[in-house]
Amino acid sequence: MTLKELEIFLILSENENVKKTAKLLNLTQPAISLAIKSLENELNVKLFDRIGKRLVLNEKGRIFKAKIYNHFVALKESKNIFSDELIVGEFRIAMSKTIGNFYMPKIILEFLKKYPKVKIDREIINSSNIIKKILNGDIDIGFVEVEFDDINIIKEKIAVDELIVVTSNKNLNKEYFIDELFNKKWVLREIGSGTRKMFIDSLGDLKKNFKIFIESTEIEETKNLLLNDKDLLTCISKYAVENELKTSLLYKVKLRNFEIKRNFYLIYHKNKYQSVLFNEFKEFVKLPI
Repeated sequence: MTLKELEIFLILSENENVKKTAKLLNLTQPAISLAIKSLENELNVKLFDRIGKRLVLNEKGRIFKAKIYNHFVALKESKNIFSDELIVGEFRIAMSKTIGNFYMPKIILEFLKKYPKVKIDREIINSSNIIKKILNGDIDIGFVEVEFDDINIIKEKIAVDELIVVTSNKNLNKEYFIDELFNKKWVLREIGSGTRKMFIDSLGDLKKNFKIFIESTEIEETKNLLLNDKDLLTCISKYAVENELKTSLLYKVKLRNFEIKRNFYLIYHKNKYQSVLFNEFKEFVKLPI
């Protein structure tokens, strides 16, 4: 079992395609197939199910991947232990929609400028799915906007966000109790959204009288709906409407005795191997933007 065989196995497990893996590693397709066959022969077990043109990790393959991943990263890193270029490599992150679209882009851009030999595979999904991916070992780091506790997950606060009620109707310029606005048409994100959950939970007993007019799956969709109907309201991150507030396309509705603040968290599995790259990125994210 060689380091190269393990690298081929891990990359193939991510894209499930021999041709793509060969291209990424600058190898021939037969070389990829031979390496996997050698690995399976040594372990005396099949690691992939052959489904059409795809090679999909089976239950044995998933166990093997979980066991070797941290050790593989550590071994690769040790090859560069006397090098000045320790901040190299690739890792996987997932971010909630608010964090991914409005908070993290500048941070990621600056990090990649500083460390051009790093590749960050990123996806934007809701917070509940990010937590599942951390627990399954599918990603290295997650960024979420919900409060939760899990003994297997480490969470570190990186920022404080404020949720505000906004509208395109500038005539809603007095101060309201939140339930005085229940007669308006409300747009909220889909179930699983951290923003939606926090807003609904903040209503307390009033939530039984609250009705959602329409759900949206994307923040930009929510803003477009508001811009096209002055009767619509939403509760949204201040980060997400920063530009619209500055240009007076949207307006913050003043609320009496109603304030929602939340933390943005960086999360990772408690058993995650913390490489030099991992720790450098983690600390970089905590710097003020």
